[in-house]
Amino acid sequence: MKYKNNIMRVIAVFTMLFAFVGSSYAAKYKVGVSVPSADHGWTAGLLWWANKAAADLKAKEKDIEFYVVASSSGSKQVGDVEDLMIKGIDALVILPHNPATLQKVIEEAYDEGIYTVVVDRELAHPAQNVFIAGDNEGLGRVGAQWLAKEMSGKGNIVVIEGMQIPINKQRVDAFNDVIAGYPNIKILDSQPGDWSTQKALAVMENFLQKHPKIDAVWCQDDDMLKGVLKAIEESGRTDIKTVLGGAGSKDIIEMIQHSNKMVRATVTYSPSMIASGIALAVHGVKNEKLGYLYHEPSRVILGADLVTKENAAEYYFKDAAY
Repeated sequence: MKYKNNIMRVIAVFTMLFAFVGSSYAAKYKVGVSVPSADHGWTAGLLWWANKAAADLKAKEKDIEFYVVASSSGSKQVGDVEDLMIKGIDALVILPHNPATLQKVIEEAYDEGIYTVVVDRELAHPAQNVFIAGDNEGLGRVGAQWLAKEMSGKGNIVVIEGMQIPINKQRVDAFNDVIAGYPNIKILDSQPGDWSTQKALAVMENFLQKHPKIDAVWCQDDDMLKGVLKAIEESGRTDIKTVLGGAGSKDIIEMIQHSNKMVRATVTYSPSMIASGIALAVHGVKNEKLGYLYHEPSRVILGADLVTKENAAEYYFKDAAY
């Protein structure tokens, strides 16, 4: 239960650090949290963890008010952040739809002295107190290392990428760097699936028509993995032995626990990172020392862990949305 306990411990440690001083503050702190709408599994998990963290911290921190908003587009998110600023927020925690679209309004918040935590998608021009994210390079690297071993260093792979933004490139470049060390593994094709189950289904259907022999699929995302599996099932193909996604959704972890023949592992990129971002914002807006650290971190990168049947129970959250 090490990983599961660690996530809950991160939130618990932050709340305990703040609890003893909560009663001494007369002022009301306002923390705004802005995330994309729950348009697929991972973002549904993101919103679930944001609401959970806000509720958990609110129960401990009586002098803090949280505003959690979800937006369906980058332009809508810009408006949401402007509305939060009008409400007089003291801290902003944001996972931007698209960093380029949100760059200006995040800069405005940061320049106004709002304690700013940017989550997952890094700005081209940093404008935050803290950046927190999963390890995108690690997700690609760990996935490639495991896949190469499962394939015994030989065979054909097809790749389904995410949205064409920087974190996708980090993942794909790291994956390709590892596979380049295996001359008998060939990447037949690599196309974007935009982290969408339906688009990944269509891309995989095209791959199946185009390539007569595929040994493995890397799709870096557990939502896309579901589309890949559906395409394979509908095609009746039996040559594909391994499909690897990423992020660690509870549906995929259940498959791993139940010994699914094609899905035997995933790599973590948990939406719980938003909860840690909110905890960091509470720490920052209250100007409190973080544990025994003499300097607050400006950049936090969470590990990319390989999940297999042996450790799957540690990463399974029954009540989570993802």
